[in-house]
This record gives sequence, structure tokens and C-alpha cells, in this order.
Amino acid sequence: MSKAPLWQIFFSFLKLGCTSFGGPMAHIGFFRTEFVINKGWISERDYFDLVALCQFLPGPASSQVGMAIGMLRQGYTGALVAWLGFTLPSALLMLALAQGLSLHSNLVPAGLLHGLKIAAFAIIAQAVYMMAKTYCLSLRTGAITLFSLLLLNVSTASYWQVLTIAVGALLGISFLTAAAPNDKPTLLVNISKHAALGWGALFLLLLLGLPFAAGYCQLPLISSIEAFFRAGSLVFGGGHAVLPMLQADFVSSGAVPADSFIAGYGAVQAVPGPLFTFAGFLGASINPEYVNPTTGVGMSSGLLGGVIALLAIFAPAFLLLAAVLPFWQTLRAIPWMQQAMAGIGASVVAMMLNTLYHPVWTSTILTPLDLLLAVAALLALHFGKLSAWSLVLLSPTLFCISNLLF
Repeated sequence: MSKAPLWQIFFSFLKLGCTSFGGPMAHIGFFRTEFVINKGWISERDYFDLVALCQFLPGPASSQVGMAIGMLRQGYTGALVAWLGFTLPSALLMLALAQGLSLHSNLVPAGLLHGLKIAAFAIIAQAVYMMAKTYCLSLRTGAITLFSLLLLNVSTASYWQVLTIAVGALLGISFLTAAAPNDKPTLLVNISKHAALGWGALFLLLLLGLPFAAGYCQLPLISSIEAFFRAGSLVFGGGHAVLPMLQADFVSSGAVPADSFIAGYGAVQAVPGPLFTFAGFLGASINPEYVNPTTGVGMSSGLLGGVIALLAIFAPAFLLLAAVLPFWQTLRAIPWMQQAMAGIGASVVAMMLNTLYHPVWTSTILTPLDLLLAVAALLALHFGKLSAWSLVLLSPTLFCISNLLF
């Protein structure tokens, strides 16, 4: 694969960052059109090899595909400018929204925020359905989902969700069947295996070391980095699946109000680019007086908190991609790896179901009118093929009109 100038990579992804609505799967379609069909930067078969890798890794799949394309064109700097171009528009919009809600919340109509929450409920419900169609195709995967759902109700701590993912992987290895191997051409990766091992070691050092550093240093900066880095490291299933872990870390702990959390998640559906920029909204929305009751440490907030959140939640995506890309052809053929990933997928469905009920349902569906609007929104998404961003723009207006009529 020949190189491309960094400016060309940046502006190609910036254009997509301004126009790619519809979530991770839609983004992957936009990338294919731009880089396989229009530019010819990568072959069809190699592109879908990258997509398979990024679906395998935890983190934001579409952002990782973009990083991988940039990495294949211009190494590490190519990955960085690809990520920056694709993420910048959405990140700026979400940071601006967080600041607006923080400084001028009294000027925001209650119907607007509640309408965003209803849109978020419908979008998350559809995501649960689509993920269940992918990961719960048999009685055994359905049983893993049910067991994981029971396990999640034992504790609301964020580490319990990590334990649930680990149990899902073990159950997958024990009870599921690996798919038949599918040979594809090997990608020409410009990262040595020694460098890949170094990136993998750095990832593990940060994942395991940041919790100790946060407890030892007692600094809000380190506490914020640890929370968002962990979320980006342990989430399978893309942007929607990060919701349960962030909810456990920031809503259950009291760092961010539930209303702001759900409204922000609804708003991120209306902007182009990666859903993980929701982390920027959360980082900027943290109550500056918040103190974690367990550690006695606060977290960085405001614009600085938002920027830290964005860098921390996306960092694992880069580290894991650089660590695994040179070994992917070998790893994906291992049967137990395929079984573990299938089990993790079933557990992720349970995590999404759990979050759909609390806090989304419990704080959103308060009246029969709310339920009626939520069902209508879900039907419009699933059967009417209404885009998520269109629903987000329409829901607050419809909610306000319905309140006036009824």
C-alpha cells in the first residue's frame, strides 16, 4: 500500500467526521465508499479484514478501522491524524453542549431534555435488538445472556461488569462452538512484531497500573484518566456498549446527574462521527464538587475534563490496534478465541439490557405519554428506517407538542 500525505489523510477523515451519521456500522460503510471505492487506498478484501479485526478488539470499532487505514498509509502519525480528523467535529459539538448545559441549564426547556432522553431510549432499545440478533443466535448464547443479566444484578460496581465480561468469555470457551476458519489475504502491516509487543505491554501497564496510581496519587487528573481508560479498554460491541460502564462509573457514583447523562447520550446520536465522543461530554459535565466516596478523590471537570476523557477513552483503541494488527491473521484462526468472543458478545447484550432498564427506562418512561412516544420512536427507527440523528432532532419537538395537546 503506497503512502499518502498526512494532510490528505487528515482532510479525508475530517470530511467523514462532518458527514458520517448513523453509528459504527454506517461509518464502516462510509469508509468503504471513500477508501475502497473512491480513493482505492485499500482493497475490498483487505478492508473487510480490518473490519473483522476491529470487531474483535474492545473499543470503538469504526474509529479503529479509521486508525488502521491511517496506520497502513503513514504509520503511527497516519493513525493519529485519521483519528483526529474523524473525531474532531463530534468532540467539539459535545464539549460545547456540555458547557452550554452546565452554564445555562436554566435556559434549556425541560421538554427538550426529556425529548432527548426518549430518543436515547429508542436508540438503545434498537441497539439491544440488533446486538441480540448478532450474538444470541442459539439457546446457549441466550443462556449466557440470561446468566450474565442475573450476575449484573448482584452489584452495580463497575468492576462487576468487568467480571461479567470475563465470565461470558469463560462460558463461551466452555460451551460454544468455534466458526469454521475463513482464509483471507494477509495485510501488509508496517509494524514490527517487537514494536507490537511493546504497545501491548504499555496497554497492560496502563490498564493494571492506573488504578493503583489513582489510589496512591489521590489526584483528580489521574482518577479521570483511569476511569475513561478502563472504559475504552474493556468495552466490546462499539459505541452503544460503552454506556453501561460509563453509567456505573459516573451516574451510580453521583459524578454526573442521570438526566444529563441520558440527554447527552441522546444528543450524541444527532452529531456525525464516533459515539465515543460522549466521553468528552461526560468529562466536561462532572460535578466539580464531586468526591468519590471510596477513594476520597474527585475528577477533572469542565473543558479540561472533557479533553482528558476523550484522550483517555480513545487511547486503548490505538494501543490495542498497534499491538494486535501484526498478529491478527494467526489469532483469529484460534478456536478458543472465537468461542471467547462469542461469549463476550452474549454478555454485552445482557449489559445493554440492564442499562436499558436502569437508568434509561426508570428515569425516562414516567407517564403513559412517554411510553407511547418511546414506542413510536422505536417503530420509526426499526420499521420506518428513520435515522438516529433525525429522531434526536424530532423527539424534543414532538414531546413538547404532545404535552400541549394532552
